[in-house]
Amino acid sequence: MSMKQTPMSPNKHTSNGSASVLPLENAFSESLAMLNSEKAVEELIQQPILHGIDDHLIEFAEALRTVAKALRQAAEGKASAQAEASEWKRKYELERTRNLQLENKAMPSEKHLDENGRVVHLTNKPLLSDGAVEKSDRCCGEHGICSHQVLRDGEHDHDASVIRNKMTRKASFKLSWRCKGEKSDQKKHDIVSFEKGNITTAERSSKQISLKWESPPQTVLILTKPNSTAVRILCSELVRWLKEQKSLNIVVEPRVRTELLTESSYYQFVQTWENDKEIMSLHSKVDLVVTLGGDGTVLWAASMFKGPVPPVVPFSLGSLGFMTPFYSERYKEYLDSILRGPISITLRHRLQCHVIRDSAKSDLDSEEPILVLNEVTIDRGISSFLTNLECYCDNSFVTCVQGDGLILSTTSGSTAYSLAAGGSMVHPQVPGILFTPICPHSLSFRPLILPEYVTIRVQVPFNSRGHAWASFDGKDRKKLAPGDALVCSMATWPVPTACQADSTSDFLRSIHEGLHWNLRKTQSFDGPRET
Repeated sequence: MSMKQTPMSPNKHTSNGSASVLPLENAFSESLAMLNSEKAVEELIQQPILHGIDDHLIEFAEALRTVAKALRQAAEGKASAQAEASEWKRKYELERTRNLQLENKAMPSEKHLDENGRVVHLTNKPLLSDGAVEKSDRCCGEHGICSHQVLRDGEHDHDASVIRNKMTRKASFKLSWRCKGEKSDQKKHDIVSFEKGNITTAERSSKQISLKWESPPQTVLILTKPNSTAVRILCSELVRWLKEQKSLNIVVEPRVRTELLTESSYYQFVQTWENDKEIMSLHSKVDLVVTLGGDGTVLWAASMFKGPVPPVVPFSLGSLGFMTPFYSERYKEYLDSILRGPISITLRHRLQCHVIRDSAKSDLDSEEPILVLNEVTIDRGISSFLTNLECYCDNSFVTCVQGDGLILSTTSGSTAYSLAAGGSMVHPQVPGILFTPICPHSLSFRPLILPEYVTIRVQVPFNSRGHAWASFDGKDRKKLAPGDALVCSMATWPVPTACQADSTSDFLRSIHEGLHWNLRKTQSFDGPRET
């Protein structure tokens, strides 16, 4: 059904508004006619809907809003920068005016007219007289380490007619070494020199530590790797040579003495110990320690001495041998040179560890301290949960370790477990403590190297899902329950190990031979060249 349209003459519409109404009315009439027909409705539904235009309009509006936001932020930043610059300029002008006023008060001057009739101020007196300088120098000896220095600057005006010589006194200061809040001058003159305001490190007479015998060694302790036929044969030869050629007293472990006596009754002169009390007094009897094995044998030797450690001569009969620079085939040559002296040594620092239980009344109420030469490791053990360890450095919070565990290593142990966990290799005579996480559940947790004078506290929080386990140089495993803590600091007594050449050469040789450090094929020389 259709509606009949009555044609209208253009003369009946004289204005633009009435002319525009006619098309709208016609379109509305046509739409009603189509809706009255089912066929027309079906055709309307089947027509495709155009969404492209709407989508482009939405994207364009979003882009405009983004641009407007960026412009607004840029305008705000510019206004803020201008305000800050104005404030700094104001402060600079105030400070400059104040300094000029102070300078005019402190330096009396007389007025003089130059050729152009301008007033020129000529300084009559320096800011600091010679007598004042001498007086300030004398105070250094009375009140510790002070510094006073006179700076002389020449300044010319634009006409080069007036020369003003200034003498400005440098700010004085006093420096002192502090340890846990208390003054300590023990290393003040050995580490840093203070003179007239300049801080310089003291010149060292030698880059390598040298040991010279004041009296010839009398007693040698020999420690060996167990269950090794080659080590047992070398040990018997070494004991015989030291006794017959050097007339030295020989001390060995009870196990080794039994093995030697089983081989021959000749070794009746070999001494040993019977209980732990005699082990504690070994440092007062033994002049030199010889180890036959690998790094593990050196760790075992260091663990026997809770206080001072005699010089250790480590022979390499193990696997890698970062701390064993001497070859066993040339033991006579090496020992003959070492017994004569002097010898180069490496002071290998140790960590002193205390386990403090949650039930302890204070930090002094701790278990027996344990000394480690390589590292102390706190891990999750057999638990399937991540370790949760709160770490403090001199009572300052460091971080919370969430992962498989944490390694606190000496620099000697930097080539051991810490290296495998991503820590850096550090020269053994660098005093420091390596803070290396084990598989941390964080992409930003990188290892640290802390100074040797700090005290590190690792505590298992009360909300931890499981226990932690601490091991010391790979043994003496201890369980840490929630609330327990492990406190580590640098031990007083290092382990002096003899060097084949010097400390640095032995360290570099060990990482080259043991780890094949930076070993790669050399780039070919016949490739393209730079012109």
